[in-house]
Amino acid sequence: MNDAMWAGTVTITGHEDAELEAYLARPLSDAPRGGVVLIHHLPGYDSGTKEFARTFAAHGYAAVVPNLYSREGAGVSPDDQAAAVRAKGGVPDEQLVGDVAGAAAYLNSLEHANGKIGVIGHCSGGRQAFLAACELDIDAAVDCYGAFVVNAPPADSPLNARPVLSKAPNLSCPLLGLFGEDDKFPAPDEVAALDAELTRLGKEHEFHIYPGAGHAFFAVERPAFRPAAAKDGWAKIFAFFGRHLSA
Repeated sequence: MNDAMWAGTVTITGHEDAELEAYLARPLSDAPRGGVVLIHHLPGYDSGTKEFARTFAAHGYAAVVPNLYSREGAGVSPDDQAAAVRAKGGVPDEQLVGDVAGAAAYLNSLEHANGKIGVIGHCSGGRQAFLAACELDIDAAVDCYGAFVVNAPPADSPLNARPVLSKAPNLSCPLLGLFGEDDKFPAPDEVAALDAELTRLGKEHEFHIYPGAGHAFFAVERPAFRPAAAKDGWAKIFAFFGRHLSA
């Protein structure tokens, strides 16, 4: 495998023509490749998500992480951007969809793009990946423990996120879901409800629930990291995107 790559900061056009900072990682080979839009989690545009992008590039994909918090200012640190957005209740759904559409268009404009786009997100990004796949024409979507797809946030939550299960009839692509059995957001009963609704609608999907894992089990820098679950999850992600994002 030739895993030589270029990685660095770029500018993309998001919702309502806003200029967004983004992190791009892409192979240096000239083989046709699919594109992956990585939606960062609520803590923000961070090193862990950028590492995910480089992992995709090492496996032959062009991956871009749009900084969904760019509107808080170019001179504002990522941590302060994230704090400002959390104080506002999160990113509005319409804005998120527009930003993902812009990121997908950017990937498809790159040399050697094969026109196939996947979207993946963790935590709040998991919910947003599902939302984007219901609002946009996407080829494959991965929801890693996305909360509040089925149930609303707790009453004391600062988030304005609302359930998006009603959008399931519009799911445009196959969906892979990776969840922890010990997670509370989403809890196993929420995962089961989403599974049941997608099955009822005849939507192609596959869900995997990992015993002994809770929220954020992919995050190597957190106590929640579960190496066995993360390793298996990555294998399932690459098998899934390999089926759906090939030329």
